[in-house]
Amino acid sequence: MSGELVIARNKKAFFNYEILETYEAGLVLNGPEIKAIRAKEVSIGEAFILIRHGEAFVHNLHIKNYEYAHHISGLDEVRPRKLLLHKNEIKRLEKDSQQDQLAIIPLRLYLKNNLAKLEIGLGRGKKLYDKRETIKKRDLDRRQKHNKY
Repeated sequence: MSGELVIARNKKAFFNYEILETYEAGLVLNGPEIKAIRAKEVSIGEAFILIRHGEAFVHNLHIKNYEYAHHISGLDEVRPRKLLLHKNEIKRLEKDSQQDQLAIIPLRLYLKNNLAKLEIGLGRGKKLYDKRETIKKRDLDRRQKHNKY
């Protein structure tokens, strides 16, 4: 994947959810926000996506105020930001999330050709025993790798 620079990953998403589909969405940002993203002053750990009135929004995406942007002050760091998706993708996400009790989660934030993109996933919440199995699998892989050397 040339031209991509990963800014932030949501590591908990893969632990808490079984990701069924992924989508690439653009973000509607202000000038200082994209500068803060390029400076990697972003957190997507608590972020989630809601769809209302045929538009998708990401909530709790924390983008720190850019310190050199004094002319634009008072921007909310966790304000809802609009996602740029095709209309049929939004309809499909809305239908799937309502019918099958699936969640729409941000997976990673990256720059692609100098544009901020958010990879979102349609995921089903894992049960506790699934999480334990994931931990066991990681532990076994780690031990095998350690014994190899």
